[in-house]
Amino acid sequence: MNQRFSTDVLICGAGAAGLTLAVELARCGVNFRVIEKLADPFRGSRGKGIQPRTLEVFEDLGIVDRAVACGGPYPPQREYRADGSYQDTLPMQVPAPTPEEPYQIPLMLPQFLTEAILRERLTELGHRLEFGCELTGLQQDGEGVTATIANAKGEQTIGARYLVGSDGGHSFVRHALKVDFRGKTLGVRAIVADVMATGLNRDAWHRFNEGSMEKQLSLCPLAGTDMFQLQGPVSLEGDIDLSAEGLSALVRRRTGRSDIAIRSVLWASAFYMNARVADRYRVGRVFLAGDAAHTHPPTGGQGLNTSVQDAYNLGWKLAALLRGAPEALLDSYEQERRPIAAHMLGVATKLLEAAKAGSMRRGREVHQLDLCYPDSPLSFEQPERRGGVLAGDRAPDAPIRGAGGQRTRLFNLFKGTHWTLIGYEVERLSGIKPRAGLHIHAVGPHGDIIDDGAHIREAYGVRTGDWVLVRPDGYVGAVVSSDYIASLEGYLDGVGLRAD
Repeated sequence: MNQRFSTDVLICGAGAAGLTLAVELARCGVNFRVIEKLADPFRGSRGKGIQPRTLEVFEDLGIVDRAVACGGPYPPQREYRADGSYQDTLPMQVPAPTPEEPYQIPLMLPQFLTEAILRERLTELGHRLEFGCELTGLQQDGEGVTATIANAKGEQTIGARYLVGSDGGHSFVRHALKVDFRGKTLGVRAIVADVMATGLNRDAWHRFNEGSMEKQLSLCPLAGTDMFQLQGPVSLEGDIDLSAEGLSALVRRRTGRSDIAIRSVLWASAFYMNARVADRYRVGRVFLAGDAAHTHPPTGGQGLNTSVQDAYNLGWKLAALLRGAPEALLDSYEQERRPIAAHMLGVATKLLEAAKAGSMRRGREVHQLDLCYPDSPLSFEQPERRGGVLAGDRAPDAPIRGAGGQRTRLFNLFKGTHWTLIGYEVERLSGIKPRAGLHIHAVGPHGDIIDDGAHIREAYGVRTGDWVLVRPDGYVGAVVSSDYIASLEGYLDGVGLRAD
């Protein structure tokens, strides 16, 4: 490494986005550092919903089973009436898993447990993060970034080829870059607190005074813990008593019940809801990810999930560039992820309006399975397709059988940091040269994969001779027919996959 640079990538902020990026870079063999200005791990629940698409990401990262084991399903919503009676309803639509979409039900997992699982995975991969280490200055030129960081020992200056600001809604990195954070304050201030409570059972998400912004209150049992998450809107101005006594008094006022008591508060926050997205996700060699790039109202559970997927998108691209891919590859990060953030802000804001009226129901729109990159420079088709899976779409899963007789899934073929090229009813290596970072499979009687349930054909809408190229992040990069297979050579060169 050039003596000026002590690391290839400096990640500033070790929340869900920063940790996901660190895990992905570790899997890719990239030299990096991840710093966090907090002295120890974040202890709150805050983002507690893991959406189905994020569960697919976690499967690839090797942590989905740990996440499910540590969390649990959402309980029914128990809406109390003024006379003390109540009605239980499901908080969201709950479709059954399908071969194409193995995860359908959002998982409840408090944010501090999500981050703990990611830290554990990072440790397994031979890396650690640095707590109590804050970025205090940065400068950049055409070759890299000079960062000033401060910890208990004082300040030091380090060089990195790239820097990623995943340092939250008040991002130092975003301010240093002078990037506008456009959007609006939504006119709602709320509290969220992790509490130990008595007087309520844990079989339901207890909700009082739905539709009233003055009296609304909910207490949700936090899966994987003995705590409840307390939520409710509060006055836009004035101090809020977040002590156990103060929250107990709030609960009594809003529920009219004296049997519910807050015994202790493990974490609490009063915050203003905003919907904002950064004007730019990249300035030179510095990137924004997660809450530093977008901030959401909590309705719909989109903030943490969008943040994880920012990092999942950026990680393999940084790794590819450091291995020699063209610089233009990194431009696709903003081109792909910024429109997604803007779209999900719209979804969350509409759900907030429904919540104000007491009529919020979450459906497929929050699962993030339908998000895609049709306008990305990395989305390529020859000839143009009119149906089936398109370039830029999420690559569906499918049950398959190996030629050796063992049953497996497409997601098992995709797992890892490589690209995957699948030819449907083609010869094993026809038309494309093998190269590092590309796994090639042929489906059919002459291939290594058998589609004996026709799941690939149905999920992808492919015909004999079609080739589907799947990116490291599980999105379809290209779909070409055998007549156009040679056109993939230029595409693969453009993402750093050059033949020897």
